[in-house]
Amino acid sequence: MTVTLFWIFAGAAIVSAMLCVTRPNPVVSALWLVVTLFSLAGLFVILDAQFLAVLQVLVYAGAIMVLFLFVIMLLNLGRSEAPERRSRPGIALAVAVGGAFLTLLAAIWSARPPEAVKMPEGTMSALQSAQGAVGVVAEPLYRTYLIPFELTSILLLAAIVGAVVLAKKRL
Repeated sequence: MTVTLFWIFAGAAIVSAMLCVTRPNPVVSALWLVVTLFSLAGLFVILDAQFLAVLQVLVYAGAIMVLFLFVIMLLNLGRSEAPERRSRPGIALAVAVGGAFLTLLAAIWSARPPEAVKMPEGTMSALQSAQGAVGVVAEPLYRTYLIPFELTSILLLAAIVGAVVLAKKRL
């Protein structure tokens, strides 16, 4: 049952991520990203990391995506008069790069069998019982990754300020 759920959520995440990248309308693309984030939350639940799943839904699918949609609507990116024509060399380049990445993934997969990737049974549960669900996330976040965490918040703030400045020029 767990393997079946994994493949359902993994397939949904891959398909929705592909749709997110390929849609020309930014609003539709953002909504497909929400579906991807919900699929990842389902994968976290399968890994027995319910706290991370809740954070995924509340923070990323909730707050961050509302922020993205707000910026998209503020900049009027959803309305375009004519869809852009895609050039044949651009499509060929995209297919070539995608094929190269798939070949690289296949090489990595064949070099390391799936048994070597498997997490020991009950690893997350053991960590959660020792530190608590919040401790498992908070310990590395506020000790090891504090500076990247803060830099990310500054980057998001700069993006919001930039979006407001760009929208202000159009008003």
